[in-house]
Amino acid sequence: MKTKHTIFTLVIVLLLAACAPATPVIPTPDVLAIRTSAAYTVVAEFTLTAASFTATPMPPTSTATPEPSPTPTATEVFTTDPTLAALGTPASLCDDYVYVKDVTIPDGTTMTPGQEFVKTWTVKNTGDCTWGDGYSLIYSYGEKMNGQPVPLGVVVAPGTEVDVSINFKAPDKIGAYTSAWQMVTPKGISFGTKENTLLAVIIVK
Repeated sequence: MKTKHTIFTLVIVLLLAACAPATPVIPTPDVLAIRTSAAYTVVAEFTLTAASFTATPMPPTSTATPEPSPTPTATEVFTTDPTLAALGTPASLCDDYVYVKDVTIPDGTTMTPGQEFVKTWTVKNTGDCTWGDGYSLIYSYGEKMNGQPVPLGVVVAPGTEVDVSINFKAPDKIGAYTSAWQMVTPKGISFGTKENTLLAVIIVK
């Protein structure tokens, strides 16, 4: 009787073993635990990156206002002689003049439109250089009125007076006009002060 019970038990065990799956069951991973672990890993990597980063310091901003550069004072020096220029001799010691008077066409003279006329002034050589060929008048400002300088034609020693002239043509339009001229050297360098500018002032009617 015992033998039959043992055989029956053995058969039951074998049947249970045959019905069991051949591949062991793999436990389902804890998804929440995996996500938590991954999050800790990312945080750790950011921490290491931040620790290894060295910030570049910004240069200090200066609040001081820069001192303005001094503006050099211009000194007007005109000279026609290279030797005098090298020695730094002011032009006033060489070429200079003063206005003396109007010889023809006083200021405010009435002209007809297109009228031609000659304006003459007397000037005095107040410099140290003698004027000769090439010294003349040059247009400065105002209405040029087709002005054409008349050649000096004479030698003018220092301290001497001379008449200088310009051939003009009055504008065609009615109005008041002013033409300003000054002396110039043979090299085209003007000289003389503003106060001694030579003016031709007319009224066209």
